[in-house]
This record gives sequence, C-alpha cells and structure tokens, in this order.
Amino acid sequence: MIRISLTLVLLIFLSSCAEDSKSLFNGKDLNGWSMDVPMKDSIPNAPESFIVRDGMLVSLGEPRGHLVTDSIYKNYRLEVEYRFPGEPGNCGVLVHASTPRALYKMFPKSLEVQMEHQNAGDFWVIVEDIEVDNMVQQRGPKEEWGITEGTNRRIKNRTDDSERPLGKWNSMTIECFEDQVKVWVNGTVVNYGYNATVSEGKIALQAEGAEVEFRKLVITSIAKLTE
Repeated sequence: MIRISLTLVLLIFLSSCAEDSKSLFNGKDLNGWSMDVPMKDSIPNAPESFIVRDGMLVSLGEPRGHLVTDSIYKNYRLEVEYRFPGEPGNCGVLVHASTPRALYKMFPKSLEVQMEHQNAGDFWVIVEDIEVDNMVQQRGPKEEWGITEGTNRRIKNRTDDSERPLGKWNSMTIECFEDQVKVWVNGTVVNYGYNATVSEGKIALQAEGAEVEFRKLVITSIAKLTE
C-alpha cells in the first residue's frame, strides 16, 4: 500500500486550486482578447480603443467598441479592480457575450454589469434577459421592459453608495453560475439576477466614452454562488 502524507495531499489540493484561477490579462499585451470597434470598419487607422499602460489594461473610451475574450466561459467568478483616472463616465463588463453588434450595431448580445460612475452594479440586458426579485422596483413598469432598441433594458442595482471616490480603485466581483448572476462592489452585494436567458459566453469590456484603468481581471471556476 502506498501511503501519501497529509502534507502532500494538501500541496496537491492547493496546487489544483491555484490552477483553477487565472488572469485574463497578462500585464504586457492584449493576447487572448479581440477588439470589435465599428469605426475601424471605415477608418482602419483610427486610434486604438484599448491599450496596455504601466502594466494596466486601459479602455480609452473612444472610439467606442468592445474588447472581447477569445474564449467562452461558464460558471465562474470574475474579480475586477478598476478606476476612472480622470473624468467620471461610462463603462461596463459584459458577460455571456455572443453575437457581435446585436444592439445599435455596436453592443454584442450579452448581459452587461454596469460600471458607470455612481451606477456600478446595474444590469443592462442586451438581446438577452434576466430577472431580479423586485422587478418593478428595479426596472420600472413592466410594459416598458424589453431587450432591444427603444425599450427599458436597465435593471437598477440595490444601492448606489458602494463606490469609492473618483480616482480611487474599486473592486467588482461578478459570479455567473448557470442562469444566475451576482454582483459585489467593494464587498457589498449590489445585484442578483436569475432565470437568465443565457448561461455562457465570452467576456467583454467596453470603450464607452470615458477612460478606465483595469489592474485586475482574474477568473475562477465555481461550483455554486457565494452566499
């Protein structure tokens, strides 16, 4: 009989856990990501919307578009650290992204977790949908709901006071498990949705008018949502 020491078992377990998490950004270049910037269709030499600067991934905000992972992900926790270094503005993390330019010939089919200053944690549905417990309170009158142009696609977060002052780093954790999406901003649960119409896809970052710096983008497989 081969005896395995408790220490060896623990080392194997810890090694397995460590391999389960990975950074989506290598700190050097945008390997593993692809840009979809509509302006570049007609102006190929338009400025880049996303760059690497001082070891950070930076969305410059313009030209508008998306930086999309090459890989598809399901059942994961995404830990993000970001800040607006200059003027406050808009940005977002899109989960379960699929068909490009499905909305306004710009946004991929997806569920957006909003990062807009003072509205971090809102859901915006983009040709997909999701439910929350207080649908009318968080989304407004049912007759206005929709997932395409001209409808109410916003599902507000539970609190708008979880963000840090402008220029400070914020942490956002997004857990996607089966048809559920749960969001924390600086350790506070700000949104939780279920019965999503999609459960896997690519992950995208937005260039939506404001410069945003990202210093952490770490993904970890999960077997259930954190309570």
